[in-house]
Amino acid sequence: MGERRQPQKLREREKAGADAGGKRVTLPRALSKLGYCSRTQAERLIADGRVAVDGRIIRNLDAWVDLQSAKLAVDGAMIAAEAKIYLMLNKPRGLLTTRHDPEERPTVYDCLKEFDIPHLSPVGRLDKASEGLLLFTNDTEFAQTLLDPITHVTKTYHVQVNRVMDAESLAEMTYGIRHDGEVLAATAARLLRSGDRNSWIEVELDEGRNRQIRRMLEATGAECLRLVRVAIGGLKLGELPKGSVRALTEAELRDLKRRTGMERTGRN
Repeated sequence: MGERRQPQKLREREKAGADAGGKRVTLPRALSKLGYCSRTQAERLIADGRVAVDGRIIRNLDAWVDLQSAKLAVDGAMIAAEAKIYLMLNKPRGLLTTRHDPEERPTVYDCLKEFDIPHLSPVGRLDKASEGLLLFTNDTEFAQTLLDPITHVTKTYHVQVNRVMDAESLAEMTYGIRHDGEVLAATAARLLRSGDRNSWIEVELDEGRNRQIRRMLEATGAECLRLVRVAIGGLKLGELPKGSVRALTEAELRDLKRRTGMERTGRN
């Protein structure tokens, strides 16, 4: 979501407050959890003196609030929790995963024009040349948990390469490949089908490094021709037409929350 990670001690204090059965969080996180804005945006609002708690302007970024009882306002207007929205898009190739592009190139938000939902953000990214399953939500906690490497939610990709991938190259991708000082590894890589000059492979990742699959292929001497994300955890792209959007079903959302551990901890 492009938000700055909280300092470790502050994250631990917030977790302790939640584990104790309360709803006490820092003020930036409160605004984020209510779906009003991101934490980074909240910090700017607070520093500018635009946020009030129970009628009093608060400028302290580390101030604690109780989500169950505190009355929050921005510029004098009371705010309340937005309804949580969870959408999936079959991203076409050539779109940027951003809300605004300085060069006015097409973005994924061109596919979401019928959804007039404030603070709707992509969960992670697909680069301009990549296609397939992309999630959007205004539930910042869900997005952060799904993206956290510690949850190990698998992302599955179908990739067309410019040669027939042999078993040795596929095994190398799972053992780990050093590229630009990083060790990159897939959790699984297998051949789907092949022709005389190219092939399709399936690659699973449980983390998201920048251009990870493309970089691994380059290291094996192969070039990525197409890259399509087809699943996140148990959520499958299926037959959703390219450029189309639909809401997640309750069962799909429940499964993703189970995989991240949110269901076990009772977080909504």
